[in-house]
Amino acid sequence: MTGGAVGRVAASRHPRFEEGDWVLHGLGWREWALSDGSGVRKVDPAGAPISTSLGVLGMPGFTAYYGLFELGRPAPDEVVFVSGAAGAVGSAAGQMAKIAGCRVLGCAGSPEKIAWLEELGFDHAFDYRDHTLRDAVATAALDGIDIYFDNVGGDQLEAAIGALRPRGRIVACGSMSRYNDVQPAPGPRNMFMVVTKRLRIQGYIISDHYDRFPEFLARAQEWVREGRLHYRETVVEGIENAPKAFLGLLRGENVGKMLVKVGPDAA
Repeated sequence: MTGGAVGRVAASRHPRFEEGDWVLHGLGWREWALSDGSGVRKVDPAGAPISTSLGVLGMPGFTAYYGLFELGRPAPDEVVFVSGAAGAVGSAAGQMAKIAGCRVLGCAGSPEKIAWLEELGFDHAFDYRDHTLRDAVATAALDGIDIYFDNVGGDQLEAAIGALRPRGRIVACGSMSRYNDVQPAPGPRNMFMVVTKRLRIQGYIISDHYDRFPEFLARAQEWVREGRLHYRETVVEGIENAPKAFLGLLRGENVGKMLVKVGPDAA
């Protein structure tokens, strides 16, 4: 399986890397990796725990940053609704929206996750399993929402379309509710509102935009240092448990970033 990983250099004949360096790479699920140096980036363990380069200071944080600021374009006092808000991307997107001066709503799927969102400073958080989505969003934002940061799709996308104000924006980041469908599910029943409300929907793949990563990293590191951007991690021990962790991610068993700890040096 491909995917991001952080490891420590055991031996090197490459001029840019020395034994003991911490590096980020995309060589996937393994205990050892051999590289010619391409696609490998040094990680500074003094700035933040190395695990953050896989989460709030890595691809998930960058996904939240680019989607919110480049596609959502939040303005102060606008209302932002984030689905899957207790995950690595959603929790970062919600906090960044607060940094931008917005009122932020979030939904997630357990009392523990709702408590985490409240701790992060979300203005309103609700458990989608305990509420009718359309009613919950309408109650939380009586005058509607301006931006929907979508990690889930399905019913939550339909509820958001109904609540969006004219010229609202949908940042289409993910569709977690649809990934395990065995048959195609019907789309939102209110897509006509995209026309009548003049809505904008845009999807993106973050790997297309890594020229903006240094900009993101500089700002996110500052926010973490200032205590304005928080994170949590759900850590599973042992590479043999990686499939279990992956399936748990799809079932929403994680709070924050789901990680698998492979070696004893990973802290």
